[in-house]
Amino acid sequence: MSTSKLSKIETGKVAPSVVDVESILTAIGVSDEVKAEYLEVVRASTTETTAWRLVRRMGVHKAQQQTRALETQMTLLRLFQPALIPGLLQTPEYIRAILSRHDLTEDVLTRTTSARLERQQVLYDDSKTLRFVITENVLRWRIVSAPRMAEQVDRLISLSRLPNIDIRVVPFTATQRDIANHAFVIRDDRTVSVETVHAELVVTDPRDVATYVSKFEGFASVALSGDDMREMLAGVRDDFLREQETG
Repeated sequence: MSTSKLSKIETGKVAPSVVDVESILTAIGVSDEVKAEYLEVVRASTTETTAWRLVRRMGVHKAQQQTRALETQMTLLRLFQPALIPGLLQTPEYIRAILSRHDLTEDVLTRTTSARLERQQVLYDDSKTLRFVITENVLRWRIVSAPRMAEQVDRLISLSRLPNIDIRVVPFTATQRDIANHAFVIRDDRTVSVETVHAELVVTDPRDVATYVSKFEGFASVALSGDDMREMLAGVRDDFLREQETG
C-alpha cells in the first residue's frame, strides 16, 4: 500500500477496503485470531463500489494487474457470465474486440490486452480450482468474425480438459429456476465482484456471498458439463465454420 493511500485512510478521505485492512493488520503484526475478528467485522459491513469511469482514469491495464494479484492469492474461483466469454478464457482477438468498444487509445488497448493475457497464466496453476458457468447465448453472440468465433469456442474445448478447470454451459433448453441478471465472480467464498452497467461492486458480507454461491450452484446444476458440454461446443464451432464456408 502506498504512503499516500495510507494517509488518506488515516484522515478519512478514503474508506479502506477489506484488502487494505488486511494489509494494515499484517504490517502491524497482529495475531491471526485478532486479524480474523477485525476482517469479519469489515466484511459484514462493506460493499465497495468503483465506477468504471474511475477505472478508466486510473488505467484499465492497471485494473487488470490488480485483478491478477487477487487471482494469484485465491485458491477457488466461481464465475458466472451470461453475456460474454469470461476474460480468463478469451482469445487475443476476442479480448481486443471487447476492449475496443471502450474508446481506449491504441497504447492502452495493447497494454490492457497484454495484461489480460498475462492473467490467463493462472489457468495452468494446478493448486487452484477454477469453475465457469456461462449461458448458451454467450457462445453464439457474434463478437468477432465467424472463423475467430470458431477459434474462441475451440479454446473453450481445449481449456475444459485441464484437470483444475470446470466449464459448464446452461443451454437454451434448460429449465430455468433463476434469472441470469448479471455476471459475477466469487473468490474463495470470501468476496464477490459484480459487474453492473456503471460500476463494479465488491461484496464481502458472508450472508451476501452465500447468496451468490447459491445462485452459481443453481445454474451449475442445470448446465451441461464434461463430454456433453464439449459436444455442444463442437456443434457451435462447426456452425461458425459452415458459416465461414458459405459466407
